Amino acid sequence: MNDTELCFTPATELARLIAAGQLSPVELVSAVISRIEALEPRLNAFVTFAPEKALDAARKAEAMLSRGVAVGPLHGVPVTIKDLADTADMPTQKGSFILEGNMPAADTPLVTRLRAAGAISLGKTTTSEFGWKGVSESPLTGITHNPWGPPGLNAGASSAGAGVGAAAGYGPLHHGSDGAGSIRMPAHFCGVFGIKPTFGRIPNVPVRNNDQVSHHGPMSRTVADSALMLRVMSGPHPLDHYSLEGQPADYLAGLTRGIRGMRVAYSPDLGHARVDPEVARIVADAVGAFEDLGAAVEEVKVPFGPQGPELARFFWAAHELDLVQYLPEYAERMDPGLVACIQAAEQYSAQQYLEMRTLKHEYIESIHAFFEEWDILVTPSVSVAAFPADQLQPEHWPEHPWDWLSWAEFSYPFNMSHNPAASIPAGFTEAGLPVGLQIVGRRMADDLVLRAAAAFESARPWAHCRPALDEAATR
Repeated sequence: MNDTELCFTPATELARLIAAGQLSPVELVSAVISRIEALEPRLNAFVTFAPEKALDAARKAEAMLSRGVAVGPLHGVPVTIKDLADTADMPTQKGSFILEGNMPAADTPLVTRLRAAGAISLGKTTTSEFGWKGVSESPLTGITHNPWGPPGLNAGASSAGAGVGAAAGYGPLHHGSDGAGSIRMPAHFCGVFGIKPTFGRIPNVPVRNNDQVSHHGPMSRTVADSALMLRVMSGPHPLDHYSLEGQPADYLAGLTRGIRGMRVAYSPDLGHARVDPEVARIVADAVGAFEDLGAAVEEVKVPFGPQGPELARFFWAAHELDLVQYLPEYAERMDPGLVACIQAAEQYSAQQYLEMRTLKHEYIESIHAFFEEWDILVTPSVSVAAFPADQLQPEHWPEHPWDWLSWAEFSYPFNMSHNPAASIPAGFTEAGLPVGLQIVGRRMADDLVLRAAAAFESARPWAHCRPALDEAATR
């Protein structure tokens, strides 16, 4: 296969070829580096690109194969790491001038596990400032461009560079994280797959002071690749007291079991969310695939949905108060929306916070009660297709100094409740922009979400769809 095809080949196949001695890690990594160099900084998916380090790691991986050394499941396969995850060999700057040049003392556990499995890091991908918004722009790196449209369109955030990298063929595996949709939003905007697993499935070190809503997860062009990457990153860790005790399942093994008889609830709006008509139509059509696959699908009224907006906006602002200490020195070089969000929370009292937490726990309980009746819930991933990344809201949506959540009402409920949730490509708008469908499962049912996504993928494949960058579009 030629270099372009190598760049779009799934990790499951690349790992097999490398282990069998049919593909050189150096050949693979060189091909991916060449593609990145041809498209960067046009797409601006990397804040730190490390081709020499990657090539050195590929040479070492090749030498291990020649010596017959036992190798891990991702041996020689390229991966990218989002710039919210600590890495000891590259800066972790979190999209902010506040941390410009920051070098952590150690890799966070998921990075250690990827390296131990043989994955080769290409560098750190872009994020919005401290991951605070769903728009692919930060003061430190500027706009990360959606590869499906003209320059300047939102690629989704905060895992912006990861979503772009997956869509553009920057190798098969991309790490993301998700505190209110930050894996699922870029997956939706960029036409790729991403899953936010059950909270605690992948350890988060250092533990975040954000009421435990941030989940790490994989992004890729196929469900199987995410299943493979998820298993490598998962498992308990002593430095994260929220990490789940159980060892990860063999997610790949269960992907082909199908969904016949599965109970599928479909909500087009969670009982309150505004959705652009074209997005709603594409998602409604995609839901039909689950019926074709033998699932029992029913459009339902979601009892918990309308309580979400007030809670989400209160806690999103409250947890940004961690950054208030930086305003005197850095406010002029911070994202203006983030500054407004922090300032909005300065009026909150401890009593209000506790009262809202009581309401939040009741809300979470109602979500879990809902899933006693259903195997999965399907919804739109996001209410809109890509819009200009120099603004927080699409032009046809109400303006607000910091509230971008108005067009992303479908994702944050399941960060608060810790349910696994994925976004799968569902189709394209008339303008050729991707639209995603969200699949949510019961807490701990990561395997069920992956199985449903794999069944949908088999019925309506998408991995052959590529943005028209240097080659002709293949849609």
